[in-house]
Amino acid sequence: MNRIFCDGPLASGAEVLLPPAGAYHVARVLRMREGAPLAVFDGSGQDFRAEIVRVAGDAVTVRLGEQTAAATESPLRITLLQGVSRSERMDWTLQKATELGVATIAPVLTSRSVVRLDEKQAQKKQAHWRGIVIAACEQCGRSKVPQVAAPVTLRDHLATVRKEGLRLVLSPSAPGSLAGLASLPNKVELLIGPEGGLDDDELLAAQKAGFMPVRLGPRVLRTETAAVVALTVLQALWGDLQ
Repeated sequence: MNRIFCDGPLASGAEVLLPPAGAYHVARVLRMREGAPLAVFDGSGQDFRAEIVRVAGDAVTVRLGEQTAAATESPLRITLLQGVSRSERMDWTLQKATELGVATIAPVLTSRSVVRLDEKQAQKKQAHWRGIVIAACEQCGRSKVPQVAAPVTLRDHLATVRKEGLRLVLSPSAPGSLAGLASLPNKVELLIGPEGGLDDDELLAAQKAGFMPVRLGPRVLRTETAAVVALTVLQALWGDLQ
């Protein structure tokens, strides 16, 4: 069943207007008409069975029916602290991270980040990334939308965000592997550098903030590949990819 995100809160029996992106997809791409079934969710963890009651151009109204609890969230709560990479790579990373069950995405700017953002650009990027994450939730069946934080420098993040759970940073020179960890708490913060990785000062600052260096194997992976591989390992060993 096609799934559409709609800002809530939602309630059974209500008639709601789908947001522009979702309405365009339903009316113009899928060419759905009155009476067609949909699933609608507001990011809180619940799905609603819905039926289209009106299509007027690009405006689509649906009536919400039965509420159903989703079971798509991992018991392992992962915060992905991702070095900002070029647009297509970053979009792809966030899309796949959402599919792989991350709870929070915190984009960070580092000394080797090719991308540079002023305040206005950062707000625009955050909104764009949230759209990528919402679309990924619609596709993969998640009913909780991962939080996408505003991009900040890595040093600002390390200075302001309190440690919760285990902190890990990917480093090709780390003595131990990610898969070699004996066990994990249910909260993990995973730091991955951008193109070019983290510099020595940033890696040292991360370690002082409680991040344990781990490696993925003998090869150096691209930033977007590293995110997918690391998240897959975490979810396969301690999450819900079983």
